[in-house]
Amino acid sequence: MKHKWAMAIDLDRCTGCGACVAACVAENNIPTVGEAEAGMGRLMQWIRVARYWDEEHAGANAVYLPVLCMQCERAPCETVCPVYATYHNDDGLNAMAYNRCVGTRYCANNCPYSVRVFNWRDHVWEKPLDEQLSPDLSVRSRGVMEKCTFCIQRIRRAKEAAAAEKRPIRDGEVAPACVQTCPPGALLFGDIEDPDSEISRKLSDPRRFRLMEHLGTEPRVWYLKRRKGAGL
Repeated sequence: MKHKWAMAIDLDRCTGCGACVAACVAENNIPTVGEAEAGMGRLMQWIRVARYWDEEHAGANAVYLPVLCMQCERAPCETVCPVYATYHNDDGLNAMAYNRCVGTRYCANNCPYSVRVFNWRDHVWEKPLDEQLSPDLSVRSRGVMEKCTFCIQRIRRAKEAAAAEKRPIRDGEVAPACVQTCPPGALLFGDIEDPDSEISRKLSDPRRFRLMEHLGTEPRVWYLKRRKGAGL
């Protein structure tokens, strides 16, 4: 069965707490680079929480916008990769083959959302911190591009469990780390091929929009506009 995984982010609910960023770091073996590297723009996080000020209230209200890989249907990063390290998988997601990547960074240059990061170092986790690493993912080496994958390891695990029980994947059975962790429940993940799924119902909301939709990349991440006058 083909799936179309997508995410909806309700900006009315997002408080900018950063729990999604922390969960993504823990789930995907993302290193913490430290203040010096961060100062040179070498942060490794796959999610950033952009902050904007509400001009209507003289800057008294902050609006938060989590930004991650948009999993574009027509991904501009894929067309420029000379070694086919980034590609569309069977579910239509923008996947990464890290052992094929040679770090040209063409994909990052061609991504209008600036959601890819370059791994500058062979990061070392000292004992006992190495015990926190997830065995479901590799620890990437220096010189490769990285990005959000919608926690593809969790999608695969749900597929295997459903296949073993000879049933379809249940709605809500797959939850990326950021979705699972979000305290106010601002993030929702699901299969838009299922018309009865919660995310399909959520995307019928007239507040929905996609970032830079005029570019024609057809992102799989939708946002729900913040209602006028909503306070955080």
